[in-house]
Amino acid sequence: MDIATASQIAPPEDVPRFEPRGDEGAGSEAFRAVDRMREAFTAQLSGGLSPASVALAMFDWSIHLASAPGKRMEVLDTAARHAARLFIHCAAASMQGHAAPCVQALPGDDRFRAPGWQKPPFSFLAQAFLLTERWWNDVTHDVPGVVPHHQEMVAFMTRQVLDMMSPTNLPLTNPEVIDKTFATGGANFVQGFQNWLEDVNRLLTGQPPVGTERFVVGKDVAATPGKVVYRNHLIELIQYSPTTETVYAEPVLIMPAWIMKYYILDLSPQNSLVRYLVGQGHTVFCVSWRNPTAEDRDLTMDDYRRMGVMAALDAVSAIVPDRKIQAVGYCLGGTLLAIAAAAMARTRDDRLATVTLLAAQTDFTEPGELALFIDHSQMHFLESMMWNRGYLSADQMAGAFQLLRSNDLIWSRLVRDYLMGERAPMIDLMAWNADTTRMPYRMHAEYLRKLYLDNELAAGRFMVDGRPAALQNIRVPIFAVGTERDHVAPWRSVYKIHQITDTDVTFVLTSGGHNAGIVSEPGHPRRSFRIATKRTADAYLSPDEWREHHDPNAGSWWGEWAAWLGAHSSGRVTPPGMGARKQGYPALADAPGTYVFQR
Repeated sequence: MDIATASQIAPPEDVPRFEPRGDEGAGSEAFRAVDRMREAFTAQLSGGLSPASVALAMFDWSIHLASAPGKRMEVLDTAARHAARLFIHCAAASMQGHAAPCVQALPGDDRFRAPGWQKPPFSFLAQAFLLTERWWNDVTHDVPGVVPHHQEMVAFMTRQVLDMMSPTNLPLTNPEVIDKTFATGGANFVQGFQNWLEDVNRLLTGQPPVGTERFVVGKDVAATPGKVVYRNHLIELIQYSPTTETVYAEPVLIMPAWIMKYYILDLSPQNSLVRYLVGQGHTVFCVSWRNPTAEDRDLTMDDYRRMGVMAALDAVSAIVPDRKIQAVGYCLGGTLLAIAAAAMARTRDDRLATVTLLAAQTDFTEPGELALFIDHSQMHFLESMMWNRGYLSADQMAGAFQLLRSNDLIWSRLVRDYLMGERAPMIDLMAWNADTTRMPYRMHAEYLRKLYLDNELAAGRFMVDGRPAALQNIRVPIFAVGTERDHVAPWRSVYKIHQITDTDVTFVLTSGGHNAGIVSEPGHPRRSFRIATKRTADAYLSPDEWREHHDPNAGSWWGEWAAWLGAHSSGRVTPPGMGARKQGYPALADAPGTYVFQR
């Protein structure tokens, strides 16, 4: 009997099965607690990465590479060809003083753009390093039989090691540092040492980075006038004061992500999306999330839906009665809004007029580089870390995001601050990024497991009140925005909203990354976007086909979105009052409220 036939034979029903004994529960939990404590301790030494997950990836790659003589011959041939190219380049540059590079840096890699890197001997170092990068990329990819997730993990870890060994990171092999040293007489190292001392002191005393003090919440950022009109344990709801004589009838409700402070959408007056919407004649409400502590460890995803989205909708409906709501969700807030909208559609709750999703994923089959930190082994490890504290801390999240862009966020910063003795000027977006939050243990575990690992939302298996929240039930128009250089929510993943909804979708692809692409005010230099609407009956285009068919438009996408919101409004009316005291929603405090100041 072959394996295929054997696998189709049902197991006999009389095979004994072991059932857990009723008296084993407490003991089993005690044993699991020992494992969790050990893993939480290990996490402090490993930077939050699961050693088991890393080891599995390395074993998978190395065993399959050892079993693939053809692949080994291929990489040896590649190494020989790279060596020949480097030799020819070095010989030409030695004789002529300059030679065309034999390899170009990848797009977005600006480490070797300075003129000093184009001349010997530093051009030799740069070219050798870039060829080495290419070679290791070949070695770690396309090894027959390797699990794709393990392949990406090995390639990622290899990039981290190579980035650390880059000649740009050493003072004697970086021509920019050498020039700076001669120009300042070595004062750059003195200043760099002072910068290092200041950073260490701020880190040990829990102070934010240098320069953030220039951006005071409520004065310089998050300064759009308004009132807190509702507060529960999880959210404060801010209603912004109108600045026009009439407003669109349908209010706008913004649901930011709880992984960040809400004022990413209300930064400085010149680039505040909230202020822009108010100026366009919209009645704007925005949720400000509580920064959870260990006491909030048992908050769930459904708590965030009920006490966040649904509670805010109830408040807005009371303050602006008999009007539908134009709901907006950013990042995780967009994912949560999609879940709530699907559940509302199932129960015939028709309070939504439109749904806008800003850099928000609803299908997690291609979640980008964050998937490197999410597999079953890493998930168990992460749950143990959060179990120990009751939350995922800001420094743990920041470390993962920094590794995704280690060139820009780690090594280039170290060279600039400590070797060059310079400081990058602090801007409002960087100051906001330093104002971090935490994630409750149970909610974050559910989010990662149900959405990232099991992709329950796209599959129609995510349960709300015991029934599936199917995105196909959403019938209101959707406006979705993806950003070209998003490492958190890749635009091709955001684009999947076309496949899992049955409504009109207007999709925008804008330049920039996860944050800068959204905070893209009119007049911002070097901004562009593509836009198109797919009606329900239109044929589906793949992401790359869509991009080829739609030319970029110069400028900000905000204007197109404002026009879309206006087109889905029923007209303009007199602005509503601030809050509704008789309905139980009095004005409690001035914006930006109190939760935004929680540390």
